[in-house]
Amino acid sequence: MSNIRKISITAVCIALGIILPLTLHAIPRAGSIFLPIHIPVLLCGLVCGWPYGLACGILTPLFSSLLTGMPPAAYLPSMLCELAAYGLIAGLFAQYIRTKNLYMDIYLSLLGAMLVGRIVYGIVNALIFSAGQYSMQIWLTAAFVTALPGIIIQIIALPAIVIALQKSRLISKKY
Repeated sequence: MSNIRKISITAVCIALGIILPLTLHAIPRAGSIFLPIHIPVLLCGLVCGWPYGLACGILTPLFSSLLTGMPPAAYLPSMLCELAAYGLIAGLFAQYIRTKNLYMDIYLSLLGAMLVGRIVYGIVNALIFSAGQYSMQIWLTAAFVTALPGIIIQIIALPAIVIALQKSRLISKKY
């Protein structure tokens, strides 16, 4: 896939990362439940690779915060680190995981990125942004319990989107 196509897909993912959370703005705590900003970042990493996924993970929350106020400034640093990890790890895993099964490669890349991103989120909050106030229980609740609907959406939607993009030949098959 050409760099121009990867840059274009990254730009679309950044735009989606700004627009998707806005569509759920009327629902209280929808961002932490449905994780709409995570979807385009993970997708970018999976289809464009780690440099583009990393850029998308950094730029999406930054632009979204500047343009819409979401995420709020207090949450921006930890979300920026988490989303950067999602894009980076999704791209790296998509590049290096090879099981000879397309679906398994996508799922392993996706699940690995989701787990690493949540670990980064917990570490950043525990050590830097909420030092002394952040517990394992708070992290588990925020990263897995509250976010369960969003996790399920990601596990169902993202592999289907990647496969659909490959079948439509909008992206090359790299799995």
